[in-house]
Amino acid sequence: MTEYFEVHGRDGAARLGELRLADSLTTPALADDHVEDAGSLWAADRELPEGREDRVTILPHRAFPSGTDEEVEDAFSVSQPDVDYPSAAVVSPTTAENHGVDAYVLSTAQGNVGHASALRDEILEIRETIPADTALYLSGVATPRNAALLAYAGVDLLDSHKAVVKGTQGKYLTSDGEQFLEDLEELPCACPACRRSIKEFTREDCAEHNENALRAELATVRERIRAGRLRDYVEGQARHAPWLTSLFREFDDEWSYVEERTPIHRTSEISATSDDTLRRVEIQRFADRVTSRYRNRFDNPLVLVPCSATKPYSESQSHGQFHDAIQYRAHLVSMTSPIGVVPQELETTYPAQHYDTAVTGRWTETEIAFVARVLRRYLDRNDYPRIIAHLPEDYREIIERVEPHIETEIEYTVEDHPTTTDSIANLMRTLDGELKYGKRERQHNTVKAIADYQFGEGAGEELFPDLSIQSRYPKFRAHTTEGEQLAAMVPQYGTLALTLAGARRWLDSDVPTKRVEIDGFVPHGNVLAPGILDADPAIRTGDEVVVEGPKAFAVGRAEMFGREMTESTRGVAVDVRHVEER
Repeated sequence: MTEYFEVHGRDGAARLGELRLADSLTTPALADDHVEDAGSLWAADRELPEGREDRVTILPHRAFPSGTDEEVEDAFSVSQPDVDYPSAAVVSPTTAENHGVDAYVLSTAQGNVGHASALRDEILEIRETIPADTALYLSGVATPRNAALLAYAGVDLLDSHKAVVKGTQGKYLTSDGEQFLEDLEELPCACPACRRSIKEFTREDCAEHNENALRAELATVRERIRAGRLRDYVEGQARHAPWLTSLFREFDDEWSYVEERTPIHRTSEISATSDDTLRRVEIQRFADRVTSRYRNRFDNPLVLVPCSATKPYSESQSHGQFHDAIQYRAHLVSMTSPIGVVPQELETTYPAQHYDTAVTGRWTETEIAFVARVLRRYLDRNDYPRIIAHLPEDYREIIERVEPHIETEIEYTVEDHPTTTDSIANLMRTLDGELKYGKRERQHNTVKAIADYQFGEGAGEELFPDLSIQSRYPKFRAHTTEGEQLAAMVPQYGTLALTLAGARRWLDSDVPTKRVEIDGFVPHGNVLAPGILDADPAIRTGDEVVVEGPKAFAVGRAEMFGREMTESTRGVAVDVRHVEER
């Protein structure tokens, strides 16, 4: 196996990689100047090329178009030689397997452009078959309009063939579509090819512009991946053609593929600008964990309140007023689109403090249905002696959809707006006679709730049966009552970072532990993929993991998902926080 491609960064299925040639290439990128095709075996027999260090050599091949019978593909399949230079193999979903090359060229892609489900199936099938740390190359399909979505789907290499051909046909391409040259009044671009009048602009210039536009689009994609914001961009790009919208939504429906590759947390903000945001893995994962792992530990009434623009909510002016009125006599849960419901203990947990949404005072039907569904599931799981809705009028339909399905009567306290003097006074009076919960209970419930959310149902009690909190919120440190530190709260993500003692408790508990098995060495700083013998397939990027080997016991944060760790031959797999030599 050669080692000329390495993934350095990830944003869901999209990757920021490096093709290590004489002049390295950062992907996703155009492969035009970095590829040499050894030729098709359909036309004639080919000698195995000597290869070059400045090119990826596409090995002699037989390409099969989409729809070729599987028996035909088997009969004419090509055995890939083992070479020691940068190489690629031409494959179809049927013939794809680990051929020991750096890149795989999908031969059937051109036939499925415009057919969303067919292209989705082929990308999924080949991505699940080839090694995780190899590049996927789709030739003859890229335009400035579709490049971002192809990268989002997991494609690493493209070429300018289609864009150039369209240019020679007099079709002027932009990131949102294409126009015939004769329909343009002026050139909407400032690339070198477009620095002339429309009257002087030729089809050769158009081809050059199209390639420039495609390169610029891929540069934008790479920057979006670096920032962890590609999804936000693709939600807009997918609107520019119906088949792209279909392809985008087809991938949203492929939960296992996208979820496996989506990190547990990021530092970047989610821009909630359309109903498609509700389909994001991060949003669905949060809603699922809140309604299947989280358990309310307070005996007090529930107060439902609206979210705030300021994150975390408790730092906002409106929530400050709510807290002053409640005075720790009730459990506060925020309702919001696109997140759903956010218990106060999880207000810093990604993505609850990492999103921004358009506020119009009007909810879409999709938003209402989603938040109502999450709220109903939350109330089915958590019992409260009373439920108080301190919510504005535009939240009312959500409550009305849930109300018939619960036994507890909902009390309403808002007049006009939640922060008016009368509304705040109503909330205070409604809670008259309720007992306060203490600081210790509040701190303990927060750490245990995060543990449930992060590690699994019941983790709070399993990991922290004897708990003492040090430091201030949101930087709690969880200790045993005897003073041994077990974990620390990470305020940027609202998660827990375990110590070695905490990791041992995790191993000894009934909560499923995410393990990474390594070879006989002691890691210092990072565990690289080649040193990993096995990894739990449930591991996601950003997860806490326990690292075990003959010579070491460690705890850290996953930098790859589990299957990627075991398949990869290079790259950082685990960022080790604490290690103990055995």
